[in-house]
Amino acid sequence: MESNGVRPIQPPSATRNGARDPGDIPLVNAAKAMTPAELRRLLAAVMSLASDLDLGVILRRLIETAVDLVDAEYGALGVLDATRTDLSDFITVGIDDDVRAAIGDLPKGHGILGLLIDDPQPLRLPDLHAHPATSGFPPHHPPMTSFLGVPVFVRGQAYGYLYLTDKHGTGGFTDVDEELAVALAAATGTAIDKSRLHDRVRELDVIEDRSRIARDLHDTVIQRLFATGLSLQSAARLAAPLPEVVDRIQDAVDELDLVVREVRSSIFELHAVAAAADGLRRLLLAVGDELAEALGYEPSFHFEGPIDVALPDHIAAHLIAVVREALANIARHARSATASVRVVVERGVLTATVDDEGIGLGERRPSGNGLGNLASRAEQLGGGSLMTTRDGGGTRVCWWVPIDAPDLVGAGAGSS
Repeated sequence: MESNGVRPIQPPSATRNGARDPGDIPLVNAAKAMTPAELRRLLAAVMSLASDLDLGVILRRLIETAVDLVDAEYGALGVLDATRTDLSDFITVGIDDDVRAAIGDLPKGHGILGLLIDDPQPLRLPDLHAHPATSGFPPHHPPMTSFLGVPVFVRGQAYGYLYLTDKHGTGGFTDVDEELAVALAAATGTAIDKSRLHDRVRELDVIEDRSRIARDLHDTVIQRLFATGLSLQSAARLAAPLPEVVDRIQDAVDELDLVVREVRSSIFELHAVAAAADGLRRLLLAVGDELAEALGYEPSFHFEGPIDVALPDHIAAHLIAVVREALANIARHARSATASVRVVVERGVLTATVDDEGIGLGERRPSGNGLGNLASRAEQLGGGSLMTTRDGGGTRVCWWVPIDAPDLVGAGAGSS
């Protein structure tokens, strides 16, 4: 080490003593410089770090283990923020809660701590106050002299920094202490990566469970309710000479519609986690598949513009519900052999157009809340909707909203 405690700037694979061979492994380097007893302590520490998947436990165990192995009074781990220029968290060992509260705000990575952020290599100082980068301590901070800091890497990127101060005895931290700290930091990086992988696998399991539950709801509850509603509508036509019976049947159909909307809302919530990964186009095509049996055919879809990336989540949720409601209305009332959906994002406006070639508006009996829901959704988002008879027969539903519309009441309101 240079007399002033400053090591020369070297590549990330170097220690303060000189260039480290890229093929070197921290655990091997530490083992070369250790006694059998020290080696056993290091291996026990590494095994301890690898035995847990909870990130908080791993980080605190790193500090506690490092403090014990190098015989330091204090230890801390600074975790980098998203910019990798400041610290977002600072976990300490050796300072009790009262002292920590008295110190106040946690360090952000300036002074000596900032040296490792700027140059992520091990840094060992016999007296940190003698270093020109020292910025002093805030009031109530315990005095500290000797210093050892090493970076913690995860998949080649700096994750944070392990800081150790005040080695017991005289002489400050040694080469062996530095190798121990570097080895522990390397083992911790592997443990953090393992923890992240575990969290991702667990999240995927949750998404799969939600998708399975949603499929079960759709394949059993929704289909049966939908079939029952169609049967009741057929019964209503047979009961045409009895207006009171027709009205009671229609009331029952409307109640079924409400139940179906509630169940579909639950299904949408279950799918919400996976929605970003699936893409909006795929979700809309899935709505077409969902209603293909009721329609008697698969509706066609046409997309224009950045559908998957331009729409906020709350507008996408409304769009899915609107397309579902429009296709369901065609299945119930239009007697159409075709249905087409056109979704366009252009000049800051989302437009959804749903066409059929059925009986048109003239012969339809006004019923249900579906068309009212379309208008309500559009109004919530500062847009509009229109249902017209197409030239040559059939019906057109047009629904449009600005794509920067705020989420004022939530996409679930009026869910169909």
